Amino acid sequence: MPGLYLLAILFSLAGVAVLDIRLGLVLRRAPGRTLLAVAAGTVFLLAWDAVGIAAGVFVKGDSLLLLGVDLAPHLPLEEPVFLAFLSYLALVVWAAARRLLARTPATDAASPAEAE
Repeated sequence: MPGLYLLAILFSLAGVAVLDIRLGLVLRRAPGRTLLAVAAGTVFLLAWDAVGIAAGVFVKGDSLLLLGVDLAPHLPLEEPVFLAFLSYLALVVWAAARRLLARTPATDAASPAEAE
């Protein structure tokens, strides 16, 4: 079914966005910085893809799940959407990990109860 891969990416993006907004991790706290970081990550990864495509390392395989729209040779429409999702997911996971680590008490030194 053409477009199923793009639909899966968008569905996953919506799920991560719901978690992000509900927990107030990145988008609600700093929407401008979040969008800038996602855009920068996407552009960087697209440049990386361009180098890989030019070197013949990255090639587009045949799949019935793709829409069939190519932005460039071996660069399907789904690729920048996936890279934006990947950049956003990385931000959300980073913010969630920082929040969890901030809640965990430091255990560098043994507590007095453990020393006895």
